Amino acid sequence: MSTATAVATKWNLDTTHTEVQFKVKHLVIATVTGFFKKFSGSVESETEDFDGAKVNFSLDVNSIDTNQADRDGHLKSADFFAAEQYPTLDFTGTLKKESGNDYKLDGALTIRGTTKAVVLDVEFGGTMVDPWGNTKAGFEINGKINRKDFGLNWNALTEAGGMVVSEDVKIHINAELAKAQ
Repeated sequence: MSTATAVATKWNLDTTHTEVQFKVKHLVIATVTGFFKKFSGSVESETEDFDGAKVNFSLDVNSIDTNQADRDGHLKSADFFAAEQYPTLDFTGTLKKESGNDYKLDGALTIRGTTKAVVLDVEFGGTMVDPWGNTKAGFEINGKINRKDFGLNWNALTEAGGMVVSEDVKIHINAELAKAQ
């Protein structure tokens, strides 16, 4: 009796067509947006619709860019990411289809050596063959984490007693994958 084994297709993150963004409230009245410029990732899927796909993602903390060099330096310091000691932010998880093009990305996020379970919302944009014959897949990923869960505890208080930096951090990723040849 033989059992058919599904073969996983590997997809690599197309870093040219992917962006990793975060947003955090400053003084509870304005939002600061930042990006990570260097990252890598891959997905292995046994299905064309990516249901059950295994996701691996890593980003270079030193590539943080909030369009303000002093703030970027502070974020890389021991007050926040401690980039010298913890140079990457890492994620492993599984993509689970909910309905239609809506998915959940359920996995483990590691920041500053602390790993926590997170669930992110994902919209699958579909697949397409580009003009050079490469098969691509697109995803929009959104979620929110509490930075203090990962040891990013620094804060200061305003004269009125409000926090300078919100604990909640919104994550937004536009990801394009290229099917491995």
